[in-house]
Amino acid sequence: FASLPDKKQHSKFLKEAVDLMLEEAVFQATNRSNRVVEWRAPEELQKLIDLDLAAEPVSHDKLLQLLKDVIQYSVKTGHPFFVNQLFSSIDPYGLVGQWLGDALNPSVYTYEVSPVFTLMEETVLCEMRHIIGFPHGHGDGIFCPGGSIANGYAISCARYYHMPDVKNKGLHGMPRLVLFTSEDAHYSIKKMASLLGLGSDNVYLVHCNSKGKMDVQHLEQQIQTALEEGAVPFMVSATAGTTVLGAFDPIPEIADLCSKYKLWLHVDAAWGGGALVSKKHRHLLEGIERADSVTWNPHKLLTAPQQCSTFLLRHVGVLSACHSASAQYLFQKDKFYDTKYDTGDKHIQCGRRADVLKFWFMWKAKGTIGLEKHIDTVFDNATYFLKQIRMREGFRLVLQEPECTNVCFWYIPPSLRGHENQPDFNERLHKVAPKIKERMIKEGSMMLTYQPLRDQPNFFRLVLQNSGTDRADMDYIVREFERLSSDL
Repeated sequence: FASLPDKKQHSKFLKEAVDLMLEEAVFQATNRSNRVVEWRAPEELQKLIDLDLAAEPVSHDKLLQLLKDVIQYSVKTGHPFFVNQLFSSIDPYGLVGQWLGDALNPSVYTYEVSPVFTLMEETVLCEMRHIIGFPHGHGDGIFCPGGSIANGYAISCARYYHMPDVKNKGLHGMPRLVLFTSEDAHYSIKKMASLLGLGSDNVYLVHCNSKGKMDVQHLEQQIQTALEEGAVPFMVSATAGTTVLGAFDPIPEIADLCSKYKLWLHVDAAWGGGALVSKKHRHLLEGIERADSVTWNPHKLLTAPQQCSTFLLRHVGVLSACHSASAQYLFQKDKFYDTKYDTGDKHIQCGRRADVLKFWFMWKAKGTIGLEKHIDTVFDNATYFLKQIRMREGFRLVLQEPECTNVCFWYIPPSLRGHENQPDFNERLHKVAPKIKERMIKEGSMMLTYQPLRDQPNFFRLVLQNSGTDRADMDYIVREFERLSSDL
């Protein structure tokens, strides 16, 4: 029961557990000949895995079997045919970094308990700010638990920057604060506005054009509307790589409006930020260097292990001034070292994982050149896939020229072809994607997500970020759609 590893008691078990995970959760789980998922319904899965907890401990052999069961019935997110979410892949160097972080079990809030990771964070964040284009990498930043929380930090900092009294006095007696984002922006903007007490009704949505980009003219109209209502606009959140279409908002034009109306400009580049490391593709984020803050998730397009999210600012001191509580049992100012390295007081968290380690380790292993090759490869795969489906009967694109590695399309089965002008066509097409998704999941042959968007019926969204995939994999996905829906 003692919480301490004993070499005599645990060495054999730990080695067997690691060997099992390497073989089955890493190498077999990414083998193209194996399934992406071995699907079981919830009621059946509860019977297959012993999930119940008991008073008596179980043996090491039983524990190893439980590991096997968990692996067997879990989704293999590193599999080349898992293209279902905005994360994928098992990066071997990131995995080692993650395992080391778990072995050391740090909490990154003070230099005394986390000296290496405190310095590592500042180094990585500075380089990321430099890549964004903040002069000399100047500014501030943090690793935080997911892009939603990073966007919450942006709202919190923007609000404090505009009205610093809110930290102590709260919203009571304050004017109604309004922020703006596009109708295709990530749902976390509304969710965080609600959490922070602003209210989701005070997130004014801006129309998107036919390519999914924020309509800057409508943005100014929304700003004017808020002013005419007596509200106080304080922030615009632009998106660099929307979740569904992968669209990049026109940052330079939005930045001009933010300058005109003195608004904080945040860029949610959680998804598309990885393109910044590529000379060929960083133009998609033109103007991001003008942002006040940026969300960038290396666990998405750069495939660092979950979770690895950053919030980056051009301003020094705002994070700390906004969030610090100066807890004297943790952030004493009379320590024997320079307490500027006690960075934890600028977080809303106390305990915090060393998410930087896995990203730093894989960046070290690959170099910025390797990260660039990775990005160029996944964009090339998307271009190839796009070319293939343009030439195949049954595929119809949502966007003719997608910007990111999101390729959105309908697959029209044989029974619906030639019936596009019938009044119930969209209603029937809407039911196709769920049926194809059911078949691919139950067979475990691949995993792609689908969704509607505004008045559009359900369509599929291929999202590519695993540079271990190749053109043959793209061909497989195309053929698999044709096979799964041949009788629909």
